[in-house]
Amino acid sequence: MTEVVTRNPATGRELRRYAGHDDAAVESALASTYAASEAWRTTALEERLTLLRGVGKLLTERREEYAALITAEMGKPVTEALAEVDKCAWNCAVVGELAPGWLADHEVLSGASRSWLSYEPLGVVFAVMPWNFPFWQVLRFACAALAAGNAALLKHSPDVTGCALAIEDLFADAGAPSGLFRALVVAPHEVAAVSARVVADPRVAAVTLTGSERAGAAVAAAAGAAVKKSVLELGGSDPFVVLADADLTAAAAAAARSRFGNAGQSRVSAKRFIVHDAVAEEFLSLLVGQVAMLRLGDPADPATTMGPMARPDLRAALLAQVERSVAEGATLVTGGRAVDAPGCYVEPTVLDHVLPGMAAFAEETFGPVAAVVRARDDDHAVELANDTDFGLGASVWGQAEHALAVGRRIRSGALFVNTPVASDPRLPFGGTGRSGYGRELSAEGVREFTNVRTVVVA
Repeated sequence: MTEVVTRNPATGRELRRYAGHDDAAVESALASTYAASEAWRTTALEERLTLLRGVGKLLTERREEYAALITAEMGKPVTEALAEVDKCAWNCAVVGELAPGWLADHEVLSGASRSWLSYEPLGVVFAVMPWNFPFWQVLRFACAALAAGNAALLKHSPDVTGCALAIEDLFADAGAPSGLFRALVVAPHEVAAVSARVVADPRVAAVTLTGSERAGAAVAAAAGAAVKKSVLELGGSDPFVVLADADLTAAAAAAARSRFGNAGQSRVSAKRFIVHDAVAEEFLSLLVGQVAMLRLGDPADPATTMGPMARPDLRAALLAQVERSVAEGATLVTGGRAVDAPGCYVEPTVLDHVLPGMAAFAEETFGPVAAVVRARDDDHAVELANDTDFGLGASVWGQAEHALAVGRRIRSGALFVNTPVASDPRLPFGGTGRSGYGRELSAEGVREFTNVRTVVVA
């Protein structure tokens, strides 16, 4: 039987081995999840939400346990891991409170005696989720899917298999019916084949994926071939635009938090720092000062502010991007090297004079590298921000009305003015272009996993 091995990225040491699901186990999971979905779809909404509130309660009670697991499996500093678990609990509370309004029938005036929209469950929602936010990514999809009356089948990243199984147990412990939330254990070399099989299975009604463009394209193609709904959150190369009238101290502090949190391994973190020439030198100095205050170390130590990257191959790819960018003419201001110590540590890195076409501009840098790009004026800043195939989030800094006017000209799924891009359970989140399609969170996210049914009474 195939095994899945998890490793601690801070030390490189093996954590645990898990038996992978063979064909029979995958079939069993599909059968149990489908059976659960047929019962859950007729379960009263208040009962569904009672389950989610119970999940939130357990998340709060077990926050230290879950945070330690996140830190061990993917290297996130424990303070950030605790915040991730807390955000999951918050999401449960928000959905528990607001879902009745989100899923209520929506009356529409027409020529009929009565007409309305109802939001009905689809069935089994298959989720392919990444390692970088191993609890948050799962809970935000699962709360939406289950609140809407669906069941959930998870294929998590093999790197965080322990988290996947802990979440399965979490739902069971909160009182979920057998099979309502199941996690598959799949070895890396089997992910493509198993995912394609599950997507094609007639018992699966919809698919959601957060991950790379390559994975998203493969899953979307399989879903399209089976004519099934899909929601994708893919890559991002988010612009962080600093205008001439920005509060530079606040912008630099926020820039460092956004770029170097989770060791830069976030799709919604700022990646391209597009700065007006008039303030570029001062902003760069402030940003480097913020970077100098980062403390690399053991992610289990609460004093650590930046941990390792999740895997050696990810670190190697990031450092290659830095080397290519410098060879193409970018200036290495600080960092740029692997840390000579056990684990997958990288020095927090700042590049200046990055230009379109350079690796750090054209590609997603999924790690602790900030690319500073200088803009002549507002029009040039907008041109640079839009010079990407991605379109997840954008953050613009300046006097509020000025920044908002500039931000409206930037293509993105989310626009944040004088604050970094971040998800909020009360607001929809998702991208445009090669960052994917569909929305997660809020009413829009819950309704993604429903059949929006038109009802007309003559």
